[in-house]
Amino acid sequence: MAGLMSLTHLALHVADLAACVEFYRHYCGLKIVHQRRSGAKEICWLAESGKETEFIIVMMNGGPRREIKPGDYSHLGFAVESKERVDQIAAQAEQAGCLIWTPREEPYPVGYYCGVRDPNGHQVEFSFGQPLGPGAQDPIENSQITR
Repeated sequence: MAGLMSLTHLALHVADLAACVEFYRHYCGLKIVHQRRSGAKEICWLAESGKETEFIIVMMNGGPRREIKPGDYSHLGFAVESKERVDQIAAQAEQAGCLIWTPREEPYPVGYYCGVRDPNGHQVEFSFGQPLGPGAQDPIENSQITR
């Protein structure tokens, strides 16, 4: 299929919208770029500063809490600028009781990371040293991409 295409958003239906919005603002540095209410339905768009027209997380109230089964590594991934930042996030999450993966180092392209559970049960990874984002050590080149 010819034509341009771009991933623009991820939508999450959550049980406690306010708690989830606060989590993503606090841990991920996202900001609210749009908010509306239509009857009982509340919708909030969150984005990184400067990327408001590139990619957003849409959150809607009234959804079920997500129950992750053991061995399920489904997650949202955020790259950070250093291993120290991963450690800071892990320490905050441990104190808040939502740390699920303590900081660890794995071979390329995984890097150094920790995992945190959001208020709805979604797993969120914070990493440094992957070939994506601000901590990219060795950006992916065309020769490394498998098709």
